Amino acid sequence: MLKIIFLITLIMIFGISINEIYSENIQLATFQETAQLIIDNKISENTTVSITLLSSNIQEIIFPTELEEKIRENGRIQAIILTNQNNCVLGVYDQSCIIINIERNPNDKGIDAIQESTKRIADLYIDEINQVFDTNAEFFQVFIHTDDKTNQQLKTSGIISGQGIIAAVYTMPMEDTDSMYGKLSSTLLSKPIRDGEGFYNIAKTLSNEDNAKMSFSLIPSDTKSLLQLRLSVEKPNEIEENLSAEINPLKFFNIKNLERSDYFSSGNYPLNSLFQIVILSNEETTVSNVRGDVIETKMIDGIKIPNQITKEGWIFDPNEGEQIQGKYIFGERTSINENELKFSLGEDNIQYDKSEFDESTITIIIIVIVSLGVAAFYLKGYKK
Repeated sequence: MLKIIFLITLIMIFGISINEIYSENIQLATFQETAQLIIDNKISENTTVSITLLSSNIQEIIFPTELEEKIRENGRIQAIILTNQNNCVLGVYDQSCIIINIERNPNDKGIDAIQESTKRIADLYIDEINQVFDTNAEFFQVFIHTDDKTNQQLKTSGIISGQGIIAAVYTMPMEDTDSMYGKLSSTLLSKPIRDGEGFYNIAKTLSNEDNAKMSFSLIPSDTKSLLQLRLSVEKPNEIEENLSAEINPLKFFNIKNLERSDYFSSGNYPLNSLFQIVILSNEETTVSNVRGDVIETKMIDGIKIPNQITKEGWIFDPNEGEQIQGKYIFGERTSINENELKFSLGEDNIQYDKSEFDESTITIIIIVIVSLGVAAFYLKGYKK
């Protein structure tokens, strides 16, 4: 958990300073949009598509300043989550939830003391949180996570719902995802981000699908909070078990082109829009027949770092085994078509786009790779 908080703090610090350092060249904004596809033929046998909009700036993902400061200054609140995911914790059925995660007080001895202490803190904030979300959630129970079942259910990890987390759970009537996402996104996302469309538009469309679910989370640190709005759809796998067929990632999003947000049109923000894919297979396999470019990389501290980040293309890490992970960087492009994202699994015949390594970009790349890890809170643990 301390490692996660450290990573969040790094993002917040560099989200401010990187713009100044690289203002004449590459920039890194506090707002990030990520499209994710998980093809799981090993555990759940489901495919999950999701859009995550993330920021550490409460003027981009809007949250009342005074309440955000009160939450941070409390010191024991680890996260606040709003979700309409089924079974947000054990015993909750067909209801939406607001979950307030509280750090345990070591002076609390026994379950009763832990529950009372947690509820006392959470009750101080629930009325204001209900006002922000325009909800009427009422206290249900204090839940002590003893395993990762909730983590698996909510597609979260670590500080959100990992083992040992103590959560004050408030429930309310279940709301349809399209209605809930429409209401909250219009309230929480700033007008420039909504007007910028991009991945936000994809999420709005996905919210109408039958299995669509949404979550909002606020994760405080010492100086800022990380805010995330996520829309996901889980569906049965549509790919053969051996994954031998060509994979068209955008098919799962029901789109032909992946468009970046116009919010980034004022500068050079090659890493603030990202596509990510995770494939879990029952057998060893290898990425092959990549239609688009594959960016040449160098291995630095166990992480594949692209030689250039102004060039669009794939970074597969790892590109073989039972778990494949790939990230697609837009570079200077504003749109990527479905053919450029297609690839197969089988014989290794990746052709790398040759480019010289730019030493001056290493700092910003590492920070963005770190930010990807934090954005992957919702990746069901599939992160390095």
